[in-house]
Amino acid sequence: MDLTQLLPYCIALGIAAAIPGPGVIALIARALGSGFRHGLAFAGGLILGDLTFLGAACFGLAMIAAALGELFLIVRIAASIYLAYLAWKLWRSTGLNERMGAVAEESVRSSFSAGYLITLSNPKTIVFYLALMPTVIDLGSITPAIFGLLVVATTLILLLVMLPYAALAASARGVLTKPAIMRGLNRSAATILMGTAVWTLVRRS
Repeated sequence: MDLTQLLPYCIALGIAAAIPGPGVIALIARALGSGFRHGLAFAGGLILGDLTFLGAACFGLAMIAAALGELFLIVRIAASIYLAYLAWKLWRSTGLNERMGAVAEESVRSSFSAGYLITLSNPKTIVFYLALMPTVIDLGSITPAIFGLLVVATTLILLLVMLPYAALAASARGVLTKPAIMRGLNRSAATILMGTAVWTLVRRS
């Protein structure tokens, strides 16, 4: 594999990742409500989900994944429940720094898990790796070294796209320190997360 294959893949992935979808919206809400650490964990989960499908596409498991419709329905429901739980936690937050610190310690892992489940439950991610990759990369020539290169490239592209979203949302949160404002900010983020949870559950494609 050379740049004639890698570059189109990176460009297409960057464009697809930058378009605000349920993952990006939930990432912003999570960073807005609980800070950059949670946003980073959520982004890590999103990226791991992409790498899961990347591995499936490269090693011939994509057809199996696409056939397991019932499994992905279960994953979608689990993702919705996770997001709804995070929204409930944010809604109940008092807005005080001490309280938010406690929430942060308790739920960083849940932020990562929610990000991972969001990606696994997103059919558009499956379509991206099933439909796009074969058009720009010869999957029959994938070796461990090439797969490692794709993993690095995918991770870097997704980090470049997602980290600014998380950083900007977290910065906006840090400026607002009054408890009443923080409470309103948390509830706004909770509303976004809950909306994403509902959309994840009811969408058909």
